Amino acid sequence: MRRLVPALVLLFLTLHRLRLAATAPAADQFTLDGFAGANLTLDGTAAVTADGLLMLTNGTTLLKGHAFYPSPLRFRDHSFSAAYVFGIASEYADLSSPGLAFVVARSTGLFATALQSQYMGLANAANNGNATNHFVAVELDTVVNAEFGDMSDNHVGVNVNGLVSRAAADAGYYDDATGAFRNMSLLNRTAARVWVDFDARASLVNVTMAPLEMPKPRKPLLSVAANLSAIIGGDGEAFVGFSSSTGVVASRHYVLAWSFRMGGGPAPPLNISKLPALPVTTPKPDPSRTLIKIVLPIASAAFVFTLAIVALMIRRRWHKYAELKEDWEATFGPHRFSYKDLFHATKGFCDERLLGIGGFGRVYRGVLPASGVEVAVKKVSHESRQGMKEFVAEVVTIGQLRHRNLVQLLGYCRRQGELLLVYDYMPNGSLDKFLHSHHNQSSSSLVLSWGQRFRIIRGVACSLLYLHEDWEQVVLHRDVKASNVLLDAEMNGRLGDFGLARLYDHGTDPHTTHVVGTMGYLAPELGHTGRASKASDVFAFGVFMLEVACGQRPVVKDEHGDHHLLVDRVAERWRRGAVADAVDPRLRGDFAVEEASMVLKLSLLCSHPLPGARPGIRQVVQFLDGSAPLPEVSEAHLVFNLQALMRNQALTNTHASSSTVAGNISDVPAAR
Repeated sequence: MRRLVPALVLLFLTLHRLRLAATAPAADQFTLDGFAGANLTLDGTAAVTADGLLMLTNGTTLLKGHAFYPSPLRFRDHSFSAAYVFGIASEYADLSSPGLAFVVARSTGLFATALQSQYMGLANAANNGNATNHFVAVELDTVVNAEFGDMSDNHVGVNVNGLVSRAAADAGYYDDATGAFRNMSLLNRTAARVWVDFDARASLVNVTMAPLEMPKPRKPLLSVAANLSAIIGGDGEAFVGFSSSTGVVASRHYVLAWSFRMGGGPAPPLNISKLPALPVTTPKPDPSRTLIKIVLPIASAAFVFTLAIVALMIRRRWHKYAELKEDWEATFGPHRFSYKDLFHATKGFCDERLLGIGGFGRVYRGVLPASGVEVAVKKVSHESRQGMKEFVAEVVTIGQLRHRNLVQLLGYCRRQGELLLVYDYMPNGSLDKFLHSHHNQSSSSLVLSWGQRFRIIRGVACSLLYLHEDWEQVVLHRDVKASNVLLDAEMNGRLGDFGLARLYDHGTDPHTTHVVGTMGYLAPELGHTGRASKASDVFAFGVFMLEVACGQRPVVKDEHGDHHLLVDRVAERWRRGAVADAVDPRLRGDFAVEEASMVLKLSLLCSHPLPGARPGIRQVVQFLDGSAPLPEVSEAHLVFNLQALMRNQALTNTHASSSTVAGNISDVPAAR
């Protein structure tokens, strides 16, 4: 009996230790059904709400947020599985900032220099795609970015060390019963689930998603080969978490729950019944109305005069910042700025901030009070010859376009009788200023080198290629000219002024009814058909190339009042075998002769009177890049009397003038 008692005690202690070991959490496994009290490393806008939601972005524009498990995990030669529930709430039904990403990264310090907006808080323009980034991300992206080759504005992608996806697919899942693909919207303001599984033996990443109430589908949405050990490098330790950012549209990105398992096996199941509810976005209350409700009940006969003065001041203040909104803006409009912010940014639209006056109105330089970003604000005047139709076209068009050689529309605002567009600020102003300011004796410093001119020509060609062929719709610019090309701080050319732009679907004809554009740049066929086309844009680009290379305007009036075309003068020099003599004399011969000759000959090809004889814009870019040989310009290209055709065009369009036929927006948003 005495021997039995110690044995029983030893057995009890052993069982107790085994029970404690069984109930202790695994070091590389966790389950978070909500984030209240969770131990996470947060930065930027990331925070845990009172309801237990992990909120990566809080609705503030142009910011980023990160949330990571605080301790690194060893990923070398180890499989893992993660499951999480997410939700995205945007201020618009079908427009959002870039989404969020699940990340495995060797170090979280890398993200301190990452950019917001399309970079999603993961990288920046300098290090995007570098192997030294050491991260793998599964992105849920709601914005199309042409520079990263995004497939749609509702896709899932697997990225390695950058924002270009190694593989991507439209958001959705495969039905277990039928095998059919079912689309899912990332912006439907409801929670959804994502599973990320990595098989270390096969070096394969599988991504699966489904609605919240549905179990995990058997067939993954994406399967991507990836050697995680090689990507992470070092000792194989890495951090796991989430990254997100906002652009110019106010959005909130949430994670509702998260589970993770290292070393094989599925991630621990999430308890859906315990998840916090995804909040519904509601507009902020107007503080001035709240103030009025408090003040008015206190009014009495003794304070009638005082309250009348207060009411008058409130009304004047409201009228000063009042805005106008219509139904179409919720569908098509990009980010909307408040008039009050723009008023303060431009110091009340004072003359000191005035950059220029164009056919569409006045343009002011501004500094946004919240971010300190310099912008150009185009304020449409009452007497503008254009109007709401052109304004809507510009908002709808530019608000969706993304290209390094296009002037970026950041947002807009409307109020009674006033239309405002907010653009990137271009510190070096209009290209026209550099080409045609030689009458000013003090302007020698404004002479562009041949290298700068060629880079500008190629940049504008790339922007037209994007507009004509690489965007989801064909965009006809219809007013390509030097005054509509603006120069950024690095003297890169950016095509602007989309007041005359028209969109149509690929494979269809544009339905325009009247001639618009600028005399000297108008293709001859426009005088007869009135129908713009890709070929008419190429014609204008050909004249633009001549203007940049020669430093002269396309149409010059002599002392007798006769008009002479630059293209005719260049063609005459070509006939004499001295086409390079047409290059801007201010360069004093300091230019690449073969390259300049190629540009001038290409200009003649683009400026051919017959639209069918002109090259397409993709061919033009290939010629400029040297990836395709330029065909010889034969006498057959010049047998037409272009001077007569252009004069006939001018007679056909008697409403045209030496400036834009239907108005233009010259020199915006440029600095003086």
